[in-house]
Amino acid sequence: MSTKTESNKVSAPIEDRAQLIEYFAKGEKPKERWRIGTEHEKFVFATKDFHAPSYDEQGGIRDLLGELTQFGWTPVLEGDNVIALSGPDGTVSLEPAGQLELSGAPLENLHETCGETGRHLEQVKQVGDKLGLNFLGLGMWPDKTRAELPIMPKGRYGIMLKHMPRVGSLGLDMMLRTCTIQVNLDYASEADMAQKFRVGLALQPLATALFANSPFTEGKPNGFLSFRSNIWSDTDPARTGMLPFVFEDGFGYERYAEYALDVPMYFVYRDGKYIDAAGQSFRDFLKGELPAYPGQKPTMDDWADHLSTAFPEVRLKTFLEMRGADGGRWGRICALPALWVGLLYDQGALDAAWDLVKGWSMEERETLRSSVPKLALDAPLPGGGKLRDIAGEVLDIAAAGLNARGRLNASGDNESGFLDPLREVVRTGKVPAQVLLDRFNGDWGGDIRRVYEEARF
Repeated sequence: MSTKTESNKVSAPIEDRAQLIEYFAKGEKPKERWRIGTEHEKFVFATKDFHAPSYDEQGGIRDLLGELTQFGWTPVLEGDNVIALSGPDGTVSLEPAGQLELSGAPLENLHETCGETGRHLEQVKQVGDKLGLNFLGLGMWPDKTRAELPIMPKGRYGIMLKHMPRVGSLGLDMMLRTCTIQVNLDYASEADMAQKFRVGLALQPLATALFANSPFTEGKPNGFLSFRSNIWSDTDPARTGMLPFVFEDGFGYERYAEYALDVPMYFVYRDGKYIDAAGQSFRDFLKGELPAYPGQKPTMDDWADHLSTAFPEVRLKTFLEMRGADGGRWGRICALPALWVGLLYDQGALDAAWDLVKGWSMEERETLRSSVPKLALDAPLPGGGKLRDIAGEVLDIAAAGLNARGRLNASGDNESGFLDPLREVVRTGKVPAQVLLDRFNGDWGGDIRRVYEEARF
């Protein structure tokens, strides 16, 4: 989730609804300026007893952030609390229950992305060794109840934690018990954005399947391969889902803006504090009629904040976010951007991917999306067969796109090798969750604590 890192200075009020649409147009970049921004979250646990550390305890989350400043990170404060760090490699921030996230810098190629990931993981492991902490690469806490988890001192989280039970039964699990890998990608024009958005939404269930890594809840198999993905089905229907309008003729910035205006608000941020506006309307805010902040109108900063509170499978800001993958370990962190860069950053690959999915009906897309959390690659494919039947072909398209980019490292390797963890899934036919379940039911003897050794960084 987004972390406020700017000053408390408030920008000018929005004067015209056209500014909301222009916000997206300002994200347009020529192809040579397209970048890759990778985000990845991980669970923090104490090595002595596996508990999730609180913010204030000795050797806890506050101390973890403090120790990371030795690597050149600058603290970001909310009140008196350090709630994030900023630096050349992006932002280190906290999810609601202390999950640690790196929102990476915009980088030119996947070699840089994996280098950034490696630097960050080496830093947190070095600090973790000092504090008695370690880090878990999964999509969901394998054993913790909600009650066992701490809450981080960020104002927006207090608002969201209070609001979530009003709109769904699993929103608190989304906030407290899940981790993800995401990638943020650029677009050249409104038409380019629309094509990438459509391909991203249609194939997001495949990414969910390939990265499915959350088969346990409170120490036992939960009946899903990606329970993290299932959680979104009952978090808040007003701000989640597959967005059928994206596939309609004429889809573009204006239509997405209309969608975002209908997403209920969470908050307004003023003078370093969050004002609770949960469930209220940004349309009323535009008219100066927001009950939580009467007589005041929003700024473009408020619009940017509001866009960050919609949670569809693909999200538009001034870039596109691919949001379907469970958290995982190092190689999988590099594989997720490789998949989407390969599919979306080469026009030939983008066209080939669109040709593969453009004939699917919206009902078929929804059926695929709803089936994947339990079935992963065995989910029913539109037109017959199973999702696994196109997985290899999609990876071939992505590899062709990466090969066409021709971004080489010092050894002369291009970026396609970062797809290898996904090719292994296709080769074996087993997603990460199925491997974990085999071990849980086999040599682990049902002892969930063994996952801490298996999935740690």
